[in-house]
Parts: sequence; structure tokens; C-alpha cells
Amino acid sequence: MQILEFSGEELEHLAREFYLPVIVKTDPSFRGQAAIQGLGDTLTLSRSHSGQISAVRTDRMVARATDDSLMLFSLYMEGRVRVRQHDRCAELAAGAGVLTEARSRYERTSSTETQRMTLRFSRELLPLRTTEITEACARSMEPAAPAMQVLSCYLDRLFEVADELAAGERLDAGRAAIDLLAMTLRGVVSSVPGGDGSAAVLLDMMRTHIRKHLADPQLRVEELARRHRISVRQAYILFERIGTTPGAYLREQRLLAARTMLSNPRYDRLAISSIAAAVGFRDLNTFERAFRRQYGTTPTGWRRERLHHCGTRL
Repeated sequence: MQILEFSGEELEHLAREFYLPVIVKTDPSFRGQAAIQGLGDTLTLSRSHSGQISAVRTDRMVARATDDSLMLFSLYMEGRVRVRQHDRCAELAAGAGVLTEARSRYERTSSTETQRMTLRFSRELLPLRTTEITEACARSMEPAAPAMQVLSCYLDRLFEVADELAAGERLDAGRAAIDLLAMTLRGVVSSVPGGDGSAAVLLDMMRTHIRKHLADPQLRVEELARRHRISVRQAYILFERIGTTPGAYLREQRLLAARTMLSNPRYDRLAISSIAAAVGFRDLNTFERAFRRQYGTTPTGWRRERLHHCGTRL
């Protein structure tokens, strides 16, 4: 964890490094604090406290950006904030959340001191279509919503325990946070005229079914569609909402589960073939090829590196 204290003059540098590049205006007496947990390459979770502020990401900054894939989800614990993006304005009070993206103009103003928790990540990690992500930006996510309550509790707990997790576990935990965020955002988008809430619910059910039955080697797209009483074509259409196919999602979840087991000392005596079988791969060679293609190393290499890091921490 990094703990930083900063003045208004230092805030723009901090924003470039840990949030989004913006132009900042503050009072001369402005002071702020931030504690930042690194979860992955561009995946961070932070808590910050600051005074009144005006921050703008201009059209010129957007045009000059070399990376416009960054996203911010901010959960405000104290204060009143106004966020503008895509010709929308979200008025936020304590407990509310808001999503913003780097690829378009953005404004944030606070008339009071604020405390917030911020999840920064690359938009490709968010399992929603581009149009859904844009539609969800600058819309207030209210604290009374059940999905929002789950997400808030999870982020708070993750921030507290992140230092105790190994690198692979932090990344998995961060990705889980983004999955919870996607669930919450679907509620926001489906409440907008034209949103398809029933399709989102069915897709969530199918994704949950996949995660619960990874070990079943018989689980295929056809079986998934049959169990949810839809056609294979409908299954493909549903998964297009998150930019993938049912088969690719199933393979990704199996590899994520295998990676988690390979990073856990509890399974260090379990053969690679047993781990492959535990996540639904019948053939060891197929598993090893898929793992290398996804993560750039073999299952054995991943285990050796992660367990070495874990041993070093101990």
C-alpha cells in the first residue's frame, strides 16, 4: 500500500499516475491524502480524502491521450459531488457511486470535503458492450440498490486485506470486483429506456452456472443453452453483450480457476493434471496449450513463480 499526502499543486501529478489525467483547481490551503492498493498492471483500488476541488479532463487531453482505455468507478463515502460526462450530470451524496471513462470529456466538482474509494481499471476488463459502458457513465448508482450494497462491502473489505494477498490473488480479487461492478451497472443500464433487463438477468444466470460447474467436462455451449431453455444461437447473441462467445467465456473461467489453484500453497502438491481435471480439462496437453496462450507461461512456470513470491513474503 502506498500512502500519500498532497497539495493542490501536486494533485495533477497524482491524478496522472493513479487516476485519470485532469486539470485541477483548488484553494491555496487545499490538502489531501490517498492510500493506494495495487491489484494489477492498471488495476488499483484507493481511498482518498480531500477538500473542495474542480477537475476537468478536456477534449484536447482526450485527443492527445495515448491510452483511452482507463475507467474509474468512484464510491463516495462523504461529501457532495457533481460529475458530468456524455451530456449527463450525476449529483452524488454519501454512499453513491459513479462510473467515468477516459475516452471523453469529464468534469468533477465538489463543494465540500469528500472521502471516496476509487477502482481504476482498463475497460477491456469490464464484461459489458461498449455502448452499455458509455450509457452507464455519469449516472448515479444509489446506495440503496442491493447490488450496490454488495459491491460497496466487497471493495471496503478488499482494500483492508489486499496487503495480505499474493500478487495473483490480488489480481483475481480485483477482477471479481469488476464483475460485481458489471452486475451493478447492468441495473443502471436496464433502468434506462431501451435497456434489456431480462436479457441481462439471463446472461448473469448463464455466467453463474458456468462458474459453478467448471469441473464438469460435459459442459459445452449446447448443454448450457439446453439447461437455460434457449437455442445455441440465442446463447451466442447473449454473450455478444459482453464481447465474447459462450465457449470463450467457459475456457477463460476454467483457466482463471486453474490459475488461482496454481497460486495457492494449499495445492502445491497437487499434480498439474489433477488441477486441469478439477477445472474441466480432460486433456493435459490441451490445458497446457490454452494456459500458455492465455498467460504467456506454462502452468508449472506460473506455479513456480507465484509460490516463490509467496515464500518470499513469508
